[in-house]
Amino acid sequence: MSLRARLTLLYTSLVGGILLLLGVVVYLAVRVTLVTQVDDTLERAAKAIYSSTKAGKVGESIITTLPSLDLSTDVYVQYWGVDHLLRASSDNIRSSKPLDADKLDVNVPVYRDVLNGNIHLRVLTVPLMAGERMIGTLQLGEKVTVIDATLEILLDVLVIGTLIAISMAGLSGWYSTKRALDPLEDVTQAALQITRADDLSRRIPYEGPSGDEVGQLIHTFNQTLGRLENLFNTQRRFMADVGHELRTPLTVIKGNVGLMRRMKAMDDESLSGIEGEVDRLSRLVGDLLLLAQAESGKLPLDRRTVELDTLVLEAMQQMRVLAGEKLTLRLGDIDQVLVCGDKDRLKQVLLNLISNAIYYTQPKGEIVVGVGKTGSQARLIVSDNGPGIPAADLPHIFERFYRGEKSRTRSRDGKGFGLGLSIAYWIVHNHGGKIDVDSTEGQGTTFCIWLPLAEGECQGTV
Repeated sequence: MSLRARLTLLYTSLVGGILLLLGVVVYLAVRVTLVTQVDDTLERAAKAIYSSTKAGKVGESIITTLPSLDLSTDVYVQYWGVDHLLRASSDNIRSSKPLDADKLDVNVPVYRDVLNGNIHLRVLTVPLMAGERMIGTLQLGEKVTVIDATLEILLDVLVIGTLIAISMAGLSGWYSTKRALDPLEDVTQAALQITRADDLSRRIPYEGPSGDEVGQLIHTFNQTLGRLENLFNTQRRFMADVGHELRTPLTVIKGNVGLMRRMKAMDDESLSGIEGEVDRLSRLVGDLLLLAQAESGKLPLDRRTVELDTLVLEAMQQMRVLAGEKLTLRLGDIDQVLVCGDKDRLKQVLLNLISNAIYYTQPKGEIVVGVGKTGSQARLIVSDNGPGIPAADLPHIFERFYRGEKSRTRSRDGKGFGLGLSIAYWIVHNHGGKIDVDSTEGQGTTFCIWLPLAEGECQGTV
């Protein structure tokens, strides 16, 4: 059974149950009200007759005539003696049979519904007492034909009305659920078309209110499609970039091997080329494995108290060898700063930023590295006066394999893969910090790393 059919059935069942319960309550309330009115009439008549009853000297009750009562033609009165003989009756009774033969000997007043012939009567039987002694029985009856007819009409109206209401509820429920669920069918069809066409750029249109449940569902689904599209494009670009990065070293290796085969001799230059490209492939695979471990949460961080100023001095000493005589690498502002983190990973970030600055800064340029603190944050800065990064490339420099033609991610000597900044971003982010970049073409680039200062003891390996 479809969801629409189930919702319609549920809605119709609820409405039908409520109407059925309401109909029963209305029917019983009307019946009780009408019967109570008849009982009140009979009770008033019985009290009036009882008050006019007189007992003779021998103890027998004597009624010469029925009292003058304002009774309708549908009210019948009988007075029976203790010997079950009819002593008196109203003028509208032509039968000598008791109105309620089973209750002539009652000791307390009794109301009963009696079918006398084809006439439905409501009968009140009242014992007549003289002191402690019963002297007769008074029976009063009133036709309830009008009540029966009224209740029958009411029952028909309630039944027909309930059926009509249930039918209308079913139709309206079917229509309303159809309108409510139509957007979900659009979602299904769109998902099927996207699956068949592999077109993640499509979005599901929705003209209803965006704040309702269906609107929120479609909005979330469109957001999911957007993220899937981005992931798919990233994966496709990633595979293309990996293929591109692998093609160059493999081509060099194949060429050198072919050269040595033609020469039929070992060539030191060719072997050096092969060794260099193998190292290049090893670094590429190592960086990819590192990123894969990081994104899967399987790369542990050995958190210890780290002196950032000492770390900067160590990195500067190593990078001066790389900088050589072609540019100036100097230490800027430095302060004693303690953070909780993995010393090796933080050093990897710092070496990556400094090496990038060395690669992309022209000869005779200058690179400044500084460390300090601002409030509860440690601040580590690597600044250069190189060519800078184009504004169009800045939002993408931390993406894997991103290559802008003028971007710092392209190494002049072929050693860069576009993975270093991605790794640096992950390391800083998982230390609870952030990394900012400010760059102007032709003026230089500044990377700023923010890390929380150490407070108390560090947690160890996570």
